[in-house]
Amino acid sequence: MIVRFGLDALRSVCDDAGVDWPPPLLVASPRRPAPVDAVRRWSEVPSGRVEEAAAQAEGGVVALGGGSAIDLGKAISAVAGVPLVSIPTTYSGAEWTTYYGVRDPGRKLLGGGAGAHPAGIVYDAGLTLDLPRETTVGTAMNALAHCAEALYVEGRNDDADAHALAGAQLIGEWLPRVVDAPRDREARTELLRGACHGGAALGGSGLALAHAMAQAVGGRYGLPHGTLNAICLAPALRWNEQWAPEAVARFRKAVGQDVETLAALGGVTRLHELGVPEDDLAELAESAAGRPGNRANPRPAEPAEIEELLRSVY
Repeated sequence: MIVRFGLDALRSVCDDAGVDWPPPLLVASPRRPAPVDAVRRWSEVPSGRVEEAAAQAEGGVVALGGGSAIDLGKAISAVAGVPLVSIPTTYSGAEWTTYYGVRDPGRKLLGGGAGAHPAGIVYDAGLTLDLPRETTVGTAMNALAHCAEALYVEGRNDDADAHALAGAQLIGEWLPRVVDAPRDREARTELLRGACHGGAALGGSGLALAHAMAQAVGGRYGLPHGTLNAICLAPALRWNEQWAPEAVARFRKAVGQDVETLAALGGVTRLHELGVPEDDLAELAESAAGRPGNRANPRPAEPAEIEELLRSVY
């Protein structure tokens, strides 16, 4: 993966990644100022019209935004068979993986797939300065979950571990500073570096139980993936301390902060605050149990066990 910091590096990254210049297609919601004069722009984000967008992407695609825009860019990349350069505006880490979810404009999950061709990433802290607190904390906690899970997931390895520990340390140190001073460019840059490490850890390993829980709930109701990871990470860590105590201890030492305290910086800490019906928890647990993240956990959790974890944060 080609990784650069600063929007002035976009052209060189596109050149190295094999994306034509100017980019044939820019995926970005209408509220995002275009960082480049692309040939075409796809502004319906998220969108289920992937085939239609892919028909306009010959020569490559650039995606600007959070996880929804980058997932759509990955879906287009997969269908069109072209390289993707991502410009993340949150800390979600979607830019590092080849798999994606496809959502309708109402954010309900329509399906997903794999086979994208992510080739380059351009990070710029200036694009994150106006992120709302809940989005900042939620997507940073998503990145922190990538760090935690990389240390004990079935596909863990030494390279991913190194990124996971570096990312956890940076996120633990800089997330509270960003919440205190949202427009502090140094703090935003260091938090973005932490998320970059978290994404690299994810790309080199995989997802586990916390993400399985967050995906099951978010996919059902169209809720923010980052906020759900902020809620689900702490109970998943408590569960995994039984099966991977050394890995969880390494993570807690690296982050240097209480995970629930960090999550609370975003303001939403319980599922009921997001309008999740309590009567649906058993069904959500069943869905989470069947997800790849749970199956790759040190010990996959049974539906009844996941329901108990969800109730602990309801």
